[in-house]
Order: sequence, then structure tokens, then C-alpha cells
Amino acid sequence: MKSLVLAEKPSVAKEIARVLGCGQKHKSYIEGPRYVVTWALGHLVTLAEPEDYDGKYKTWSLEDLPILPPKMNLKVLKETSHQYRAVADLCRRKDIGELIIATDAGREGELVARWIMELVHWRKPFKRLWISSQTDKAIRDGFNALRPGNEFDHLYASAVCRAEADWLIGLNVTRALTVKYNAQLAAGRVQTPTLAILMEREREISQFRPKPYWTIQASYGSLTARWRSETSPDGRLWSREEADAVVSRLKGRPAKVEKLRTVEKEEPHPLAYDLTELQRDANKRLGFSAKQTSSVLQRLYEQHKLVTYPRTDSRYLPSDMVPTLKGRLESVAVGPYAPLARKLLRGSLPITKRLVDDSKVSDHHAIIPTEQFVNLTALSADERKLYDLIVRRFIALFYPPYRYAETTVTVAAGSERLHAKGRMQKELGWKEAYAGGPAGSADFEEDEEESEREPEQLLPELREGDSLPEGKVQLKELQTTPPARYTEAALLTRMEKHGLGTPATRADIIEKLLGTETIERQQNRLVPTGKGKQLIELVVDELQRPELTAEWERELERIAKGKGNPAAFMSGIREQAIKWVEEVKRETKEYKPHNVTHSRCPECGKPLLEVKGKRGKSLVCSDRECGYRRAAEPVLSNKRCPQCRKKMEIHTGKAGKYAQCRPCNVIEMLEDKKSGGRISRHQQKRLIDQYSDNVTLSNSLGDALKAALTKQNED
Repeated sequence: MKSLVLAEKPSVAKEIARVLGCGQKHKSYIEGPRYVVTWALGHLVTLAEPEDYDGKYKTWSLEDLPILPPKMNLKVLKETSHQYRAVADLCRRKDIGELIIATDAGREGELVARWIMELVHWRKPFKRLWISSQTDKAIRDGFNALRPGNEFDHLYASAVCRAEADWLIGLNVTRALTVKYNAQLAAGRVQTPTLAILMEREREISQFRPKPYWTIQASYGSLTARWRSETSPDGRLWSREEADAVVSRLKGRPAKVEKLRTVEKEEPHPLAYDLTELQRDANKRLGFSAKQTSSVLQRLYEQHKLVTYPRTDSRYLPSDMVPTLKGRLESVAVGPYAPLARKLLRGSLPITKRLVDDSKVSDHHAIIPTEQFVNLTALSADERKLYDLIVRRFIALFYPPYRYAETTVTVAAGSERLHAKGRMQKELGWKEAYAGGPAGSADFEEDEEESEREPEQLLPELREGDSLPEGKVQLKELQTTPPARYTEAALLTRMEKHGLGTPATRADIIEKLLGTETIERQQNRLVPTGKGKQLIELVVDELQRPELTAEWERELERIAKGKGNPAAFMSGIREQAIKWVEEVKRETKEYKPHNVTHSRCPECGKPLLEVKGKRGKSLVCSDRECGYRRAAEPVLSNKRCPQCRKKMEIHTGKAGKYAQCRPCNVIEMLEDKKSGGRISRHQQKRLIDQYSDNVTLSNSLGDALKAALTKQNED
């Protein structure tokens, strides 16, 4: 009997098949003496749509909501149905004795496989391949240590609850809002509270009123000190009179070093990356979006096999990986990393609790390099940049702390006190891993919005009691500034803090908000659109609360660990869906589209809305039932005007597609591929009648019409 191996993607399946010695390639699978390897194409099976339960749900109606099927059904995705049929046929083969799930080792990967198994009614034994990298060694070791499939039943239950909760909440609330306000308004279990976080910051900015304040500093030769007091620990003074009084007490006063204190400090290496931390770092240092980081990281994992499993929420390694660490350092000892890695390979590696801690490892450990040999020239520019971040962070894990001496100086000038701070580097430590690298040796744990720090400087030789030269006092007038809008790095931090989504889904949530035009990117900041601002006003308050979504996410995690109750969780979700739909129905607020244009729909006369899409901007009728849509900007063809030689615009009229040069008023019909270029006499006459009075027909169009008429008459 053979084992059927189900991978998530064709690329992964091919690698597994190669390692397992499967050489017979077929359209939908690869076969060998012991294994048959096939693949999904992402999800092959999904939850049924409302209209699959009842045809009346094809038409969106407020009266039909909420839609709460007693049992959630599954269906095959139409676009990948051919692959599902191939997998189903393999499952029915008599010589297949067991199934090995080799989809991604996580909640969604489990769902991909189990839904297929449920729909094909799999009843034979099944096992689970659970690996954290795609190297040949990892695949071989994984197949030698396959785990019983039912070990992951709780993970599957958690995945089902997540999918069904998103369907019940997202679909019902989205339909209710869309129908109620006649606008495409999307809401969801995670995306709505994420939008609420952005809107809260927007309100803080709009309500902010700048306030003037003053700071005082004095220069004593090469020493610059800032004034502070017990009543003003940050050095800010909120009245000009008070600031002037301090300046007058400082000017002309002899100053001396009252206190000099030097403290030896050390800064340990940053923790290894989980996905969210890597997305934050890549956004801050490389300008990558969270989605871009996920995509590039997936290629490094699957295609190049250079990094471990990406969708992890752990920043630690398990103790059983310690013997592999030297091998991983040897594999990355190439190019700019060679001197850094070889320095470590000369002795034993220091293993600390900041690196290895079994109690802090979840389903997967931190993201680190694999033992795969790396050819840096084979990587794209983006892959190279992201790999650089991962490798330097990995190397830094084995370097000693960054050590420095911090000196604080207190200067006495009469009754006032000024303060200065200086730092002297003692040992570069882990920051050596970043010296000269693209990311530099920056503080990797810095917060998005730093508090005011004492500026550091190179201090002159000083002793307590030293008199200082006459000081040059400077008064600065400043203003408070509003809080900054969120970068993706800062938003990821807030989402993680509030428990919104998982490392694997946060990037997709941000992209979904961008795709529905509820937020937009302005340079490197995320800003709610007019549509997003109105959506938050219309959506129910409870759904906006990050705390509620975080509670759900924690319960899903409990279910995955076998400690939660799936039935009770789903019962609560259904109650919330009913409650929120009823709230939308009772609401009396109005929605005013932010993207209304001055153009009118030619079909019904209502205003057209400007909508962004993958192919550019479109004008869509504001009445959803009308359905009229056209491109907002004319599409240029390669056909050039016979008079001015400029590219002509493509339009679609009742007679078909035609090219038009607006400056010259030249019209040319474009060949209709479906009809082989033939048009009826009625179409010809209508086209000529339509344009003969006010448009000059080019010779080519006239010749084409004459030729078409002649040919049809001959036929």
C-alpha cells in the first residue's frame, strides 16, 4: 500500500516528491514506489455561500438578515475544482492506505487539508508532517517522525471556529451595512477594530491644539547642559514669564560641576524574530509593507529554503535545536557575514535564556536561517535585504551584550540646576553584527514614539567641583506636536498588543482595509479615508472594541490547546451576529459617499462614484441595483490617429469597440474577436448615422465598412 501526501502548494509538493524519490510526474500528482504526492492550490474547499443554502440570498435584503445556517456546509471552489477532483480520485484509489497531511504546519494549513478530507469522506488512517523548514534534511527527518493526525484535532476545531466566526460576523454585518446604506461597506471581526484604532488616532490629531512651551540650555565651553527642576522634570516651561525668570537667574552666574556620576551599563542582544517583529523591522528599516515582508519571507522559506517557518509568534528556540546552531552559522558564513560567523565558530556558542527557552516556544520557534547553503547572488534585491535582517539578527544572538559607560553631569548655577549626559562605548558586543550593514547598529527595541531624551554628547574631562567657563544661555520656544499617524510597524505593534489577529493574518487585515478603500497609504503612514471615517460612525460600537476581538482570539487559542469549548464559542458568535444586525437595522444615521463625482449614470441618471481597482479608477453607478460601470480614465490603444499620429482612446459603443481621437474627431472600429471582425448591416448603418453628422470618418474606417458590405453582399 502507498501513502498519499497532501501538500499545500505545487512547489512544496515537488520538493517533497524529490526528497521521497517520486519520479513519475502526472498533471495533478507525482508518484513513486511508496508515496503519491499531490497538492492543494491554497484552499480547494471553502464554506458555502448564502445562495448555496437558499437561492433567495442571491439578492441582498435587510429582511433576510441575519443568515445563520444551523450547520455550516462546505463546497468546492470553482476556480480550483479540477485539482480537487484529482485529489478526490487519488483518495479513492485502492492502493492508497493512508494520508499524510503535509500542508503548512499551522492553523490554516490544518484547515486546508481537513476540509478536503471531510468533503471526500476520508475514513482511512492519516498522519501529520510537522516541520519548521523546507530543507531536504528537515523533510527526511519529518517523514521519519510523522505524528498521529488526531493529535491536531483541537487545532482543526480552532481553525473551523475561526472560519465560521468570520463568515457569520463578517458576512452578516457587511450585508446589513451595505444594504442599509446602499454602499459597499465591509466590516469584520478583526478589520473593524483595527480601523477603529486608526480612527482613534485620527480623532486625537483633529482635536489636538498646539501649545507653546520653552526649554533652556546653556553651553559651558564644549559642555552643553539642559535645565530641569523637580517641578519640571522634562525641562518644559509653559509660560514665557517663568522661562525668562529662569534665564535671568542663570545669566552671569558662576557655574561648577556639582555632581559627576559614571555607571557601567550593558544592553543584551535583541530577541530572535517572530513574524510580527520581522514585519515591524522591515517596515522601519527597509520600507517594506507587512504584506511585502510576508511574501518575500515565504519565498525565502519555500523556494530558497533559507529560513525556518515564517508564521510564528515565538521569539525563542527549543533546546533540541541547540546541536544544529553551529551548522546554521556555518551555512551563513558567506559574503559579509563570514567574518562575523567565523569569529563565533572558533569556540563554543553561548546559550542563554534569551535564546533558548522551551516554555516560550509555541507550535513553531523563532525565525532563523536553515542549514541550507546560501548563494546570495541567486536572491532578488528584496529577498537579499530581508535575508540580511534575519542573518544579522541570528548572528547577534551569540554575541555578548553591548557595554558602555554612561556619565551624567549636574551643573549648579546659583539656585538652578542643569544636566548633561554622555556615553562612552566599552564593548560593541552584538552591535558588531550590524556594523556596516544596511540596518546599521540602531536600537532595535526603540518605540515608535520616543519620549524626550537627554541628548548625549562627548563630554570633556571633568571632576566634581570644577568651575566652568561663563555660560551661554539659550532659550528655545517650541510647540507641542500631535501624535503621529501610524506606520505599518506601529500598527502591527498595536494589533499585537490588543491581540488582534495572528502573526499570519495581520498583514492581510491591513491589505483588506486598503483594498476596501477604508484606509490609504500617505507616504509611509496609514490614514483612514472618508469612507473609513463614515464606516466607523455607522458600525456597531461593540464590534469596534479591540478587547472583544482579543477575547475571541484568546478563546480560539484555548480551543487549539484543547482547553476551550468550540460549541459554546460558536453559540456566542451567533448571538453577537443577531444582536449586531438588529442594531444596524434600527440605526437612523445617513451615509454620504465621499467619492461622488459630477458625472451622471447614462442608464438611470444617478451620480457616479469613483472607485479604485486593480486596473485603475472606474466610475460606478451609486445605485447598486443599476450596476453601470466604466473606466474613469480613457484607455489608450496602440492604434494611432491617421491625422495627428497620437494614440487613440478605446471606447465601447452600441456597435462595439471603437478607437477615437478626440482632438481630430476621428473614429475607427476595432475588430471584434468574437465575431471575427464581421458586423451586421444594421450595426454599420447605426454607426454611420451616429457619427456622420459631427465626426470625420477616416479613410481606413470608410474602406473597412465598404469592404464589409461588399463581402456580405457577395456571400
